[in-house]
Amino acid sequence: MRRNFIGMHSGSNEVIFEGIHCTLTIRRLRQGIILAIFKGPDVGEFGQAPFKELAKDLAASRQIELFVDARAVPTASMDVSNDWAQWMIAHNDALVRINMLCSTPFVQMTATIVRNFTALGERMRIYTDPSEFEKAVGAAVVRVD
Repeated sequence: MRRNFIGMHSGSNEVIFEGIHCTLTIRRLRQGIILAIFKGPDVGEFGQAPFKELAKDLAASRQIELFVDARAVPTASMDVSNDWAQWMIAHNDALVRINMLCSTPFVQMTATIVRNFTALGERMRIYTDPSEFEKAVGAAVVRVD
């Protein structure tokens, strides 16, 4: 289902990828803290574009904390989950933490599989409560490194 990528818009601190099935917003909350918001099922229509975008953050910060808001994602494609898992493995040393908000049991199960496959362990936190996820985002933004 790849190649249904409609377009990309960018502002100073965010990039929006639009596809037929999904919209992905990558928002830079501060250096090294990135929020990725998925709306709709990611079926792979963005290809490597999100990874190329995140490469800019890795180049600038060397280490990042990634927050993934998947509350508006009803299902997870195994192909796309594999793409993300491979990216996480390739950048394991640069990932301080990954925090993922899941709204459905299937997406939560898929996130757990990815966490186990990538050997991120405790560095990948899976949230089911939006308020707890939002607290973690807020704490990361104000944290002094």
